[in-house]
Amino acid sequence: MRFKDVFSIIGPAMVGPSSSHTAGAARIGRAARQVLGEMPSEAEVIFFGSFAATYQGHGTDRAIAGGLLDFATDDHRLPDSIELAQEDGMEISFRQGTGLFPHPNTVRLRLVGRETGTEMTLTGISIGGGNIEIVDIDGFGVKLTGMYPTVLINHMDYLGVLASVTDVMRKGQFNIGHMSLDRKNRSGAALTVLELDEPATAELLKDLAGLPAVKSVKVVDLNEPTQVKKGKDSSS
Repeated sequence: MRFKDVFSIIGPAMVGPSSSHTAGAARIGRAARQVLGEMPSEAEVIFFGSFAATYQGHGTDRAIAGGLLDFATDDHRLPDSIELAQEDGMEISFRQGTGLFPHPNTVRLRLVGRETGTEMTLTGISIGGGNIEIVDIDGFGVKLTGMYPTVLINHMDYLGVLASVTDVMRKGQFNIGHMSLDRKNRSGAALTVLELDEPATAELLKDLAGLPAVKSVKVVDLNEPTQVKKGKDSSS
């Protein structure tokens, strides 16, 4: 078996008890926060499968809340994250879901942005050892692992859009490790996800956002240091 990096072998530095139910959940929450692009004012969290059966005992609910606060998997504030989220004005709820789900460790989130009021849905799965996959964003089927710096491009499904995107990547000398694309319908809204070998620069993001068919460009990078320091021990 080949491993892509040390993380795949030894797992994440984390506040336990479970790499799948805690560390993986925290990474899903943090990825969702970055896709939303702002602090959520509302968060509805729906657990499926094993997550639904054990989320309180394994701290999966607190891990998701911590991720939404932009806490890393080893942040000592994770055990208090639900209280910290509520103190910060986030309305957060948890419940068990029913119906089909893609993996035993599945969570679906509905978020509302505090500043813009933007509503977003996201489905993530924890596949073991703290590794995750985001499989759905706003109804678009995607594959986002969080292992690499990732760019999300919302655009129209017009002829030549992908060629324009890859041309911008070529000119900027950025290598694409993995690409996924889904669309609502022909010539309708589409979402392209690019996992890169190195973090995107401000210039690259500006060039992508300037393409005629592109509506927005966002970045998910779970390797970047956390930015939010609100709550207990915020001076540390």
